Amino acid sequence: MPSTARFCEALEYAVQLHERQYRKGSDTPYIAHLLSVTAIVLEHGASEDEAIAALLHDAVEDQGGAPVREEIRRRFGPAVTAIVEGCSDSETIPKPPWRERKEEFLAQLPAAGRSVHLVSAADKLHNARALVDDYREHGESLWDRFSGGRAGTLWYYRAVADALASALPGPLVQKLESAVSELERVASARDI
Repeated sequence: MPSTARFCEALEYAVQLHERQYRKGSDTPYIAHLLSVTAIVLEHGASEDEAIAALLHDAVEDQGGAPVREEIRRRFGPAVTAIVEGCSDSETIPKPPWRERKEEFLAQLPAAGRSVHLVSAADKLHNARALVDDYREHGESLWDRFSGGRAGTLWYYRAVADALASALPGPLVQKLESAVSELERVASARDI
């Protein structure tokens, strides 16, 4: 586990940025997601830059756009900034339409570097696992939380898993594939 002053500063900055944010449709503080993604990347051999980027992967997209990106660059350097940028689907406010953002993210994902693949896979793995749990608890009303609804959300997670399967083969993407398959299974059980 990185325990440098730099990693600790990134953790404090992530807490500061996301302190008033909660996971969609829940009372779970958003920092829980960031810590989970960071744990997953560390479990899969992340460098300190990758672990810091995992802590900050939603900062630009959700907490201020370009000014936050530049603060990340100033504090943590260009490598961390590049990973965060690669994991972000928008930095403009208001955000472009949901489907457009997701298609653009998917289009750039295959050419992104290994570090972006690692953090993106960990992010989507944690999200997919949370979606499975939430679906089991809330059923179909879960999809009301998401701009893409049921069909769009399932499409997006499958597309990301498929894109990462060739870009980052190995245990992490296998776990992502399993979580997405479980999400598809539980979500389609209602159709039976």
